[in-house]
Amino acid sequence: MSLSDTIPALLVLADGTAYRGWSFGATGTTIGEVVFNTGMTGYQEVLTDPSYCGQIVVFTYPELGNTGVNAEDEESARPQVRGAIARNICQRPSNWRSTQSLPDYLKQHQIPGIYGIDTRALTRKIRMFGAMNGAISTVILDEAELLEQVQAAPSMQGLNLVREVTTPTVYEWSEPTIPAWEFKANAPENNGESFTVVALDFGVKRNILRRLASYGCQVIVVPANTPPEEILKYNPDGIFLSNGPGDPAAVTEGIATAKALLGAEKPIFGICMGHQILGHALGAETFKLKFGHRGLNQPAGLQQRVEITSQNHSFAIDPDSLPEAVVEISHLNLNDRTVAGVRHKSLPVFSVQYHPEASPGPHDADYLFADFVKAMQAARQLAATGVK
Repeated sequence: MSLSDTIPALLVLADGTAYRGWSFGATGTTIGEVVFNTGMTGYQEVLTDPSYCGQIVVFTYPELGNTGVNAEDEESARPQVRGAIARNICQRPSNWRSTQSLPDYLKQHQIPGIYGIDTRALTRKIRMFGAMNGAISTVILDEAELLEQVQAAPSMQGLNLVREVTTPTVYEWSEPTIPAWEFKANAPENNGESFTVVALDFGVKRNILRRLASYGCQVIVVPANTPPEEILKYNPDGIFLSNGPGDPAAVTEGIATAKALLGAEKPIFGICMGHQILGHALGAETFKLKFGHRGLNQPAGLQQRVEITSQNHSFAIDPDSLPEAVVEISHLNLNDRTVAGVRHKSLPVFSVQYHPEASPGPHDADYLFADFVKAMQAARQLAATGVK
C-alpha cells in the first residue's frame, strides 16, 4: 500500500487524549474499552477470542499481520473485538498457512483499526491511568466531536456482554480434523471411558472445547441462560463454566445457575469468566482491575509451584470476600498477588483466572484438564458404590 492509498484515522480516549494515524481494516467509527495485550504472537486468536467483545485492543508488539490469517487459528467464527490498534501493519503476509491478510480480514468483518501511532506511549498511559473507553474513526476526524461519542458510551463495569457472544442453540462440539499444530499432551488413562461435559457458553474459546475433547470428553455446549434443571437432564459427568467478556457481576442468570449446580455435587471446572462466576456463586465478590491482565507470560502459582500462563481479564475475585470455611485459594497472580485460582474444600469444584488451553500461550497449566477428568472418574466410581 502506498502512502497515497492510506486513509487517515483518529483515536480519542475518554480523557480527551487523541492520536492520529492511518486506517487498516474497515472504515467507519467504533467505540469500546481500550486495553493492551503484550503477546508477541497470536494476534488472530486474540482478535477472535469472545472475551474481548466490547474492547479495542492495543497490540504492544510493534509488527502486526506478518503471518496473515487462517481458519485454523480462529477461536470463534469471527473477530470479536470492537477495534485494533497497532504500530506497524504488514500488508503482504508470508506464511505457508496464510489465506488472507490481516487488513483484508478485518475489512471483511467490518472491524476498524488504526496504525502508525505510538503504541508504547498509549500502553504507558493505560498502565498509569487505567483502561478507559475510546473510539477509532475514519469519518469523524474532529477530536471534540469524537470525544462526545466516547463519553456517552457505557463503561465496562456493570456491562453484561455475555448475551452478545453466547451460543443461541445447544450443540455438541465436534471437529472433523485436528489441526496439525495442536498441542499433543498425554491424556490421562481413561480406560476407554468417555465423559459427558456440559459447557455453559459465556463466550467459550474453541481451543477449550478442543482440549476437553482430547481428554475423552463429549462436550455439549449450552447457552449461558440455560436453567440448571435443563443442564442436569443431560446427566453430565462434569460441568464446565467458560470464559467470556464484560462484568461477571452483571451475569446474574449465570451466577444463579452455577450456585444451583453446586448443589448437584458434580465436578465443576471454570476458566476466566467461569472462575469469576463460580466465585460469585460461592459468595465472593469481584472488582475491576486498573488495566487488567492480557498477555502470554503471566506467572501464577502457590506453594513453590509457578506456571507461566496466558491471561485475558479485566476483573478479579476479592480475596477478602471468599468464604474461607469452604474455599481455598489455589493460585495467585505472582505479578500483583490477585486471586488466580480457587478450589472448594469438600466438593470437586475448582477454577482458574487464566487460560490453561493457551491458543495463544504456554501449556504449563494443561494438567488442569487432566484434573477435571480425574474428578469425573472419582465421582463416577463413588456413584457406582452408592455412597454419597
